[in-house]
Amino acid sequence: MNTTRLPANGIRVAYLDGLAAKGTFIHFYDPDGRRYGLPTYPYRWAPNGLLTVRQLRARGLRPGGQQPAAQILWRRGKRVAYLYLACLALPKRTATPAQLAALDAAMRARRTCPSCGLEKPYCIPRSLGECNDCAGW
Repeated sequence: MNTTRLPANGIRVAYLDGLAAKGTFIHFYDPDGRRYGLPTYPYRWAPNGLLTVRQLRARGLRPGGQQPAAQILWRRGKRVAYLYLACLALPKRTATPAQLAALDAAMRARRTCPSCGLEKPYCIPRSLGECNDCAGW
């Protein structure tokens, strides 16, 4: 497992540092990681090169076993998003043809009504146990 971390002084955000130098308290700005254990940034203030899992997925990447390098906190600290180094991210794995065939078969089974045996364009509701036509909807 890769344990590469951010620099010891964290990645600083110049604008936020300027506000802090003027005496403004900035919630959840801890680029050194002293207060929260991990370098922490406010919502929408993550530095370049650090991405959330969703941002990695949108770029066709995955964390690849690396530990979170930093975090974003918001909503009074009740919400957290972990940030990963983009330079250590790996490409997303692709499904094999056998896995894709298995997924197709599973979805076909979810769309097939056990009462009438017809394949529907929607998944059969588990609450009904049969298609809408057989259930009388």
